[in-house]
Amino acid sequence: MMPELTIVVPTLNERENVPRLVERLDRVLRGIAWEAVFVDDDSDDGTLEVLHDLARRDPRIRYIHRIGRAGLSSACLEGMASSSAPFLAVMDADLQHDERLLSDMLEALRGDEADLVVGSRYVDGGGMAGWSGPRKMLSRIATLLAKPVLRVRLEDPMSGFFMLTRALYRRSVRRVSGQGFKLLLDILASAAGAVRVKELPFEFRNRVSGVSKLGSLVMYEYFLLLADKLVGRYIPIRFVIFCAVGCFGAVLHLSVLGSLLYLAGRDFVFAQTVATIMAMTVNFTLNNIFTYRARQLKGWDLLSGLFFFYAVCAVGAFVNIQVAGYLFGLHVPWWGAGLMGAIIGSVWNYGVSSIVVWSRQLQPRPARRPRSKDPARLRPRRSAGS
Repeated sequence: MMPELTIVVPTLNERENVPRLVERLDRVLRGIAWEAVFVDDDSDDGTLEVLHDLARRDPRIRYIHRIGRAGLSSACLEGMASSSAPFLAVMDADLQHDERLLSDMLEALRGDEADLVVGSRYVDGGGMAGWSGPRKMLSRIATLLAKPVLRVRLEDPMSGFFMLTRALYRRSVRRVSGQGFKLLLDILASAAGAVRVKELPFEFRNRVSGVSKLGSLVMYEYFLLLADKLVGRYIPIRFVIFCAVGCFGAVLHLSVLGSLLYLAGRDFVFAQTVATIMAMTVNFTLNNIFTYRARQLKGWDLLSGLFFFYAVCAVGAFVNIQVAGYLFGLHVPWWGAGLMGAIIGSVWNYGVSSIVVWSRQLQPRPARRPRSKDPARLRPRRSAGS
C-alpha cells in the first residue's frame, strides 16, 4: 500500500531516540498508511546501524545517509523530495514533539481546512514544560523577528513540528533557501500565493536522551534565513557575508602592514607579503566557518582548500588591478576606478571560490564508523520510563 503520510525526521546522533520514536508512531498512527523517512547527517554514534536494522525489518521505515552535507532544513527537503505521499510531516527525533498530534493534523488536511498545520506552543493549550526563563525569552524574540517575513498570521513560526500538503510543497520548494533549521518559516516566506494555516496546541517536551543541537551558530543561521527572505531576492546573502569577511580582511591587512613597516621596521615587500598571506588565511577561515558553513571543509580538505583559496584570490587581485588601471586611464576618478576594481575582484573571488574551494563535489568524506561494531552494543538502552 502506498503511504498517505510521510513523516520526515532529520537525525544526527540520535541512536537511543530513533527506536522509541518508531514505536510511538506505530502506536498512534494505526489505520493510517504512513512511512517515516529519517535523513541522517553522517552520525557517528551508531544511529545509522539502528536505522538500517529498522528499515530491514519494517518497510515503512526508510533512511537517507547524507555525507558532506549538513543542516536541518536541507535534510527535511531531501526527505520530502524522496516521497510520493500527498501529505508530508516534519518532526524531530528527540521525542520533544507530541506524536499524538499527527492524526489531528492529517484530519485537518484531509478535510481541506488548511494547506499547512502547525504544532504550536503559543496557542491556548500549548506550552514549553521545563524551559528556563532565558530560553523562553530567546524563543519569543526569535518569533517576533520572524513576523516581518511572514505572509500569514502565525503564533509559532519557530515550530519544527508541522504537516503540509504536497501541493504546498511544490509551490514553495523552488523558492526556499534551505538554510538553517527553521524550514516552516522558510516555506511560509517562499510559497507562491496564499497559504491557509491552522495551529494545533501541544506541550513541548524535554529531551529524553542525546544532546541538543541548539547553539550560537544555529542562531546565526536563523538570522541568515531572515536576511535572505528580506533582501535575498536582490543580492545573495552569502555574497554579502563574503564581502563583509573581505572588508575585515582588508582592515587586518592594513593593520599588519602598518605594524611591520612602522613598528617592526621591516621593508615594504616583506611587510606586504606577510600582511597579504595573513589576511587571505583569516578570510578563508572565517568564510569556512560562516559563509560556507553548510559546506565546511575539514581535515585534509581544509588544507587543500586554503591553497586553492590563495590561488583564486591571487587571480582576483590581478583582475582588480587591471580593471582599476584601465578605468583610471579612461579618466575615471581614482576612487571610482578603485571601487569598481574591488567590486569585480570580489565577484570573481566569490564566484570562483564557491565552485573551486567550497564545491561539495570536491569533498566526499568517507562515512565514519561507529565506536562499536557489535550490533548488540548498538541497541539503545531502555530507561525505566520508556
